[in-house]
Amino acid sequence: MLAALLKNILPAAVGIFFACFPFLWCRARGESPESYGLRLGVSRAGFYECAAVTFLILTTLTLVSINWPGEDLPRRVGLTRALKMASDGAGAALVEEIFFRGWLQPMLRKKFRAAAAVILTSVVFAAAHVFVAQVSFMIAVFFMGCVMCFLRERHGDIATATLFHAAGNIWAIWFVPSHFFSLTEWAEQLGLL
Repeated sequence: MLAALLKNILPAAVGIFFACFPFLWCRARGESPESYGLRLGVSRAGFYECAAVTFLILTTLTLVSINWPGEDLPRRVGLTRALKMASDGAGAALVEEIFFRGWLQPMLRKKFRAAAAVILTSVVFAAAHVFVAQVSFMIAVFFMGCVMCFLRERHGDIATATLFHAAGNIWAIWFVPSHFFSLTEWAEQLGLL
């Protein structure tokens, strides 16, 4: 019962909170969501920059992953499961970007310099992944968070960060070494849950 709660209900509740809270915050304060960068229109230059950053980082990580000791990557995933995981990953990217880069980073930016806001946002972003990944993975999430914060800071909205995040989540289906997953994910992969 508790495992079902943690696996299904808690992530949905957190996702709803992450997606709605920033907009409720803006409404309560009488501020425009756009003033926080809560918009998804991407410029052509932003799209090309995001594509270049995504290509550079994910190509490098792919080379590391396919040579990871004890792993046979890329992972073989059936089409139905891959489509479900890809849609989940893209949806999670949007929800997380709304909260972390669309609300938290601008709030921290009001009190701190850009570099401090990027680091603090990325620390909180990595810590939020404690339930789905092991600590070693959270370190990688921190650095990816810094990239997304950079994109958000550079372009003034969450569009490029969301595209990068979605691409990273979809890439992870095939290339993240299995030892980074949480114990629950391992148990699921082994068919124990």
